[in-house]
Amino acid sequence: MKVQGNGEAANALTCLARLGMRARLMAKIADDIPGKRILEELTADGVDTSFLMVAQDRQTPFSCIVVDKSMRTRTCIFTPGFPFMEPADISQMDLKSALEGARFVYFDARHTDTAIVVAQEAAAQNVPFLLDAEKKRPGLDGLLNLSDYVICSAKFPQAWTEAPSVPSALLAILLRLPKLKFAIVTLGEHGCLMLERSSDEKPPTGEEDADSLLRSLEQEKDDSVARPMCISSKVVKLKANGIGTLTGRLFVCTAERIPPSELVDTTGAGDAFIGAILYALCMNMAPENMLPFAATVAAAGCKELGARTGLPRQTDGVRLRF
Repeated sequence: MKVQGNGEAANALTCLARLGMRARLMAKIADDIPGKRILEELTADGVDTSFLMVAQDRQTPFSCIVVDKSMRTRTCIFTPGFPFMEPADISQMDLKSALEGARFVYFDARHTDTAIVVAQEAAAQNVPFLLDAEKKRPGLDGLLNLSDYVICSAKFPQAWTEAPSVPSALLAILLRLPKLKFAIVTLGEHGCLMLERSSDEKPPTGEEDADSLLRSLEQEKDDSVARPMCISSKVVKLKANGIGTLTGRLFVCTAERIPPSELVDTTGAGDAFIGAILYALCMNMAPENMLPFAATVAAAGCKELGARTGLPRQTDGVRLRF
């Protein structure tokens, strides 16, 4: 058994901090034992907690996660905390100071009404932000409209757009959200897909069907390679029937193939992936390097019990080569 901090944003920022970036968390915990432990762990990992709100006489949310080694599954038993972080809480802090010097802002979209208040201030300060679109939630569209980057769960693109396939759904997302620079959909052991909008002033002539392009890229995969590999299209004019056209590049990235004997726990793998994407954006990595890097970081976390135990540190540079 292992007891440790969790939560999408906290996990992603812990990953970011271990990779050597300055990370600041805005969230709310209680002054109970779990809350105190969360605060201690974040501080130990170098995450700035100066804007972490501590509520008196309340309860910090927590989960009991049961990992079944034989079936390779996990079951989460969630106990919600009270109270949640609300827009009124934001008014009590100096939001401009919280965003001062920020390269990026990341939202896990659990409490969209509160996140929108921060997102609007970030937009006013021209701070780009990345959104984790796990599933449809009330108020999520408002955050999506302000987003510069979005990372989606496997089911979200089609659920949100009602498009017939994942590639056409990614195309629909970028068409609906003109501010968006790229959209990534994570597919677990099957890797991820990414559609990047192109700013090329001379768009290519002709059009390519999004689904057909994906099939052609997938044929270039090499199943004998255990390390993540990224395959990208040229800048093309993508189309999907009934959706429209967009000039951009489509990327296919495989996941790291982890031997069954080394696969321990997938808890927090998506959070680690997001943390690594944020790091890559700060480092101005090209997508061809960013996606395999993020897949490698996510895989490292799956080799230990818990969401943070296996997260790599900056000193593990050799292990993170891609």
